[in-house]
Amino acid sequence: MNVMINDISEDLGTTVHGVQTAITIFLLVMAALMIPGGKLTDRYGRKRCLLVGLAVYGVGALLSAAAPGLGLLILGNSILEGIGTALLIPPVYILTTLLFTDLTSRARAFGVIMALGGIGAAAGPLIGGLITSGIGWRAAFVFQALVVLVIVVLSRHIEDPLPPDPARPFDTRGAVLSAVGLVLVVMGILAADDNIWLMIVLLASGLLVMYGFFRSIRAKERAGEEPLLSTALFRSRTSNLGLITQNIQWLLLMGSSFTVAAYLQVVRGYDAIETGVIFTAATLGLLVSSLAAERLAERRPQRTLVITGFVTTLVGIVVLVALAGGSTNPWALAPGLLFIGLGLGVMLTPSVNIVQSSFPEEQQGEISGLSRSVSNLGSSLGTAVAGTILVSGLTHGAYAAAMITLAVIGLGGLAAAVALPRTQAKGS
Repeated sequence: MNVMINDISEDLGTTVHGVQTAITIFLLVMAALMIPGGKLTDRYGRKRCLLVGLAVYGVGALLSAAAPGLGLLILGNSILEGIGTALLIPPVYILTTLLFTDLTSRARAFGVIMALGGIGAAAGPLIGGLITSGIGWRAAFVFQALVVLVIVVLSRHIEDPLPPDPARPFDTRGAVLSAVGLVLVVMGILAADDNIWLMIVLLASGLLVMYGFFRSIRAKERAGEEPLLSTALFRSRTSNLGLITQNIQWLLLMGSSFTVAAYLQVVRGYDAIETGVIFTAATLGLLVSSLAAERLAERRPQRTLVITGFVTTLVGIVVLVALAGGSTNPWALAPGLLFIGLGLGVMLTPSVNIVQSSFPEEQQGEISGLSRSVSNLGSSLGTAVAGTILVSGLTHGAYAAAMITLAVIGLGGLAAAVALPRTQAKGS
């Protein structure tokens, strides 16, 4: 979507801000529904949720391909694909944790998953650019549907190690409160460029709803009922810090991707292919560091890897801003993107491993949903924060301001990584 901004906005008669809104809503729907999605895996089974999520995503992709306007694109891409992703992502992490029981093999498995996920996020601009320029942006959504079909066929060989429990209760009230609270918070950030008072009202309302959500789950626990999330998930200092690092990592990845893609197309006038090619530097960095996750986990503590990742990513942002402002050569952005890719690839896997390994098997559904929700909330916030700064004035200064803001937030992630316990074992 990032490299299709100009093509979609021109074809559908909308604006860059309209496409950014569609992207943000997609990420927001994922974040809002990831916790309920993880919980549903216990009731209906990991494999079934995976297949249903894939089907919903595929329908959304086809609907997006046929969209005559922004409204239908939001329904297909932002809503249906967001719902599908919220259903299919938690089973991936839960199955990995259940099928790979020792820390080393789990680190290897998560390394492969995070490598492919990171590569997908970074290579998406190139693939989307090639399809958009060669055929059209609608063909890119048809391509998504074809990929989904392949995954559905391959998923037949997956075996769920735990049987589903149809009698498992589902906290509908908690699911609604958590989703509404997250939506209001991100909508508040998006409203910052239009109306400061609306932003304050939405943020305050979101925090109030989230407070009501936590009161609701406490009340259910006191009554001996099973809430959407157990408060025990937040009693692990290590897991809490790991969740913070996850959130900020994805905020940096999606925020920087959106900012750089918009800069290349709006300011420098590059087409989708040229934008995608430049992004290959980030793809290369993610590929190299993510695939080395197992080897790194065996040699270095997870805390060290997360710290190193944040430092490398922050260096990349500084290099990116400095070289982009001092040169008109498009490849001046490559060194910074390479460092960002390397840094994110180094720390994505250990952060997931830290969180997932902090809990026993019976809590994997809950923690996986929470972990993915926190990560996708970071993605939503990254796009929302960067987009809000950019639409305030599409100039060179706005893009630098967006990247600098991301770097400042990245310092918060580095602080959380430094606060992780030093006694953590390698590969745990």
